[in-house]
Amino acid sequence: MPTAFSHPAVAWACQLGAGSERVPVRLFALAAICSVLPDVDSVGYWLGVPYGHWLGHRGLTHSLSFALALGWMASLWAARLQASRLAVFLTVALATGSHGILDAMTSGGLGVALFAPLSNRRFFLPWRPILVSPISIAGFFEARSLRILVTELFWVWLPTIGVGVLIRRWRLVAGRQGIEDPRAIPRG
Repeated sequence: MPTAFSHPAVAWACQLGAGSERVPVRLFALAAICSVLPDVDSVGYWLGVPYGHWLGHRGLTHSLSFALALGWMASLWAARLQASRLAVFLTVALATGSHGILDAMTSGGLGVALFAPLSNRRFFLPWRPILVSPISIAGFFEARSLRILVTELFWVWLPTIGVGVLIRRWRLVAGRQGIEDPRAIPRG
């Protein structure tokens, strides 16, 4: 898995791209927490849940269905988060869902059950440039940790910041042209 420092990058890119009026601080904070929440399944190690079990590490909580369900549940509190239900759903689902995708890009583990609970089949992406982070806090303070952070800078932070900046730029240009809403773009 990438470190807990890098999983919130997607939440930050959502706020950067959509703007703080659509993704206010409360929603950003919730999305950042939800981006690391899937690793709550690591408690299973101490409870005797096997790694490859659908409730084990990188199982159900790393799935896309978990991300969608969490996004839907969070959308019920849209008013408290000072955002629209759609913005809450999309931001939380993207931030949470990105966790499993980023884990599937790492160099270690048994893969990610992206389609749990429908299937416990574990997946890696064909391209796995991110060095896997140790699960323990003590393990993070080894010499290898700097290499892990460098791979995350190049393969997580720079791309997500780039996407956030591009979306923000598109919104600014489209807004000046009066077509910020893609449905308002004249056809033909």
